[in-house]
Amino acid sequence: MYKNVINQGIVVLIILFGSCFSALSQTLNANTPIMASADAQSGHPPTENAGASKPQEADTTWKPVRRLWGYTFGDFYYNAHADAANRGAETNYNSVPTYRNAFQFRRIYLGYDYDINKKFSVELLLASEPSANTNPSAGTSISGGDNLADNKMSFYIKLINLRWKNVWNGTDLVIGNQWTPGWPLLTEKIWGYRFIEKTVADVHRNNPWDLGAGLQGTFDPATKNFGYDVLIGNNTSSSLLSAANANTGFYKAFYGDVYAKFFDQKLVLDLYADYMKTAPATAAVGGQARNMVKGFIAYTTPKLTLGVEAYTQKIANGVTNTATKLAEDATVNAVSVYAQGAIYKDKLRFFARYDNYNPDKDFVAADAYTINTNLPAYSPFTKEQLLSGGLDFIPAKNIHFSPNVWHISYHDQRNSTVNGYLANDHVLVYRLTFFYIFGK
Repeated sequence: MYKNVINQGIVVLIILFGSCFSALSQTLNANTPIMASADAQSGHPPTENAGASKPQEADTTWKPVRRLWGYTFGDFYYNAHADAANRGAETNYNSVPTYRNAFQFRRIYLGYDYDINKKFSVELLLASEPSANTNPSAGTSISGGDNLADNKMSFYIKLINLRWKNVWNGTDLVIGNQWTPGWPLLTEKIWGYRFIEKTVADVHRNNPWDLGAGLQGTFDPATKNFGYDVLIGNNTSSSLLSAANANTGFYKAFYGDVYAKFFDQKLVLDLYADYMKTAPATAAVGGQARNMVKGFIAYTTPKLTLGVEAYTQKIANGVTNTATKLAEDATVNAVSVYAQGAIYKDKLRFFARYDNYNPDKDFVAADAYTINTNLPAYSPFTKEQLLSGGLDFIPAKNIHFSPNVWHISYHDQRNSTVNGYLANDHVLVYRLTFFYIFGK
């Protein structure tokens, strides 16, 4: 099956680049008269046919983008209660002890957008997403997130890509480090409160960006009510992996998304899927892969937005049942429900959200398991429920101050008699969050 998937991916890649070269040929043919005109403007001797062509007038309607921009968010937080078992490695408060309070940056972006010409543009994004976690038992600091070895904050290259606009009508080709179709291009924007929390799939460490080649387009360029995004990537995010790593030149990640907007774009429907092989078979464990199918529906207006996002993800041979000695698939189910809206126009808003996450719906409580998958921070043992809500005060455009409550509970799926069982517990954090954007 995996060979078929890989072969299909290679065919898709050939079609993708074949389309690009065809578009390039059409572009070069269309631009032949302009080259002669350019010779005349540069002072070079004109070609024999140049005298018959009229000088082309400069397009004064197009204004290239040369933009330096960024944004920052963080909090003053108070950790009112920590999970005694220190679960939730995906969260920002893993290892943070009870009663700790601090000012903290959670993200700093610095971006540069540059239009080379009408057809080509470049996007560069530097990111710092530091962690201020500490080891509660030893009381010493540890490096995490994007901290340097000495715990100083640092930038890394999150995005760098070339966009070829309108390879065909309504579709752009993007090559390089770019957002995946999973959520950054649509669903995260509708949620609107990334500075409070990631979307549910993002929380659980699925790829928000990848290095590869993608097509981003609309089926109806005039209205842009129906669109799609596809991407073939390395499944490496911004990491520089060794040649021995399976994702370096052997396996690829395939992402696809289609969306539709109705009723003056107030109702949004979105369907996303991905597939990636992650490890070859061994004597003990079969080949490993994972694939997600995710659905999203939202009603969105400036006054009120209601959204539901849910996904199921199969992790092939993700766990081994120590009772049967057999590798088993793990199936993740997750759902996120949220609301956000206006209290006072342009000045005060509210937001509230609930997530339910089950890491393995086929988990047998009486059995014991070991973990095979390399999905970051994955654990089949613990169900999670996230509750978050607060107010958003906007004193000026692109400036937000948001008091909020962040609560996550952990429920062990194992019977209390199984070795490794952990009692149910939770994390409760009170936050004064700040968020500001500049240059946009």
